Amino acid sequence: MELRHLRYFLAVATERSFTRAAAGLGVAQPPLSRQIRDLEQEVGAELIDRNSRPLRLTDPGRLLFEQATQILAGVEQTKTLMRRYVAAERRRFVIGCVGSTIYGIVPAMIVRFRGTAANVDLGLLEMNTLEQITALKEGRIDIGIGRLRIEEEGIRRQVIKEEALIAALPAGHPLAQRDDPLPLSALATQTLIIYPRPIRPSYADQVLSIFRDQGLQPATIQEVQELQTALGLVAAQAGVCLVPASVQRLQRDDVVYRALTESYATSPIIISSRDTDISHEVELFRSIGADLQAEDAAKQNAQRI
Repeated sequence: MELRHLRYFLAVATERSFTRAAAGLGVAQPPLSRQIRDLEQEVGAELIDRNSRPLRLTDPGRLLFEQATQILAGVEQTKTLMRRYVAAERRRFVIGCVGSTIYGIVPAMIVRFRGTAANVDLGLLEMNTLEQITALKEGRIDIGIGRLRIEEEGIRRQVIKEEALIAALPAGHPLAQRDDPLPLSALATQTLIIYPRPIRPSYADQVLSIFRDQGLQPATIQEVQELQTALGLVAAQAGVCLVPASVQRLQRDDVVYRALTESYATSPIIISSRDTDISHEVELFRSIGADLQAEDAAKQNAQRI
């Protein structure tokens, strides 16, 4: 099915006449009739009642009329958007990011980037680290912000932060009553909720490796699709979860966050880009990441003094 078929069909449906539709389209009537016949064969149904005068749409024809109207309107909207974009001569810069990074340093990076690269249209897409690698290679995004250290030819990485992991516990849980940092051994006796479920390697593997490094194996593991679901299950007292410290900004009355005694339990925030891409925008974004990393480190040092 081509857009031409839909345009011809809408013309006939609107004019309720093959003759008037052909005149409006600037085509001969026989080719127009053939195009409509081809469309009917493709969808497997008669679209126009040719025995009525004026012509009338059948039930399948009315359904297609609604859908074709929306499709062609969307096409025209896209054309208009592209014309405006080209006329403005603005570069499109697309960032793919893991959802959990949005709670920490990443919003500040994006705000600073917007303020500096004023002539750039910025797009944000949520995608996991593996999807980011593919999207970078295919040119669908310019920067990836993820949490996995993946060695991939053609991809340049920059760790901008090692974010501490903390425990998310149900309110009222015995471990939630403690004010001191919790050891991983205490969490290993609980049901551990990890995410995301279908993709490997992932943040879930990071969490499990931290337990294995201590010779620990969680009593029970439950895998879910995403962070929000994991916190929902924690609130429902279905288990506990390890999350990046910035997730504390998602304040909930039914979830309590506690630090860990294991200071090495961290999850990196990593900027990835094509190693051949040395454009001004990519280098600017990387520079902003390095600046914020230094500012964050200075702030943490000041807090220790």
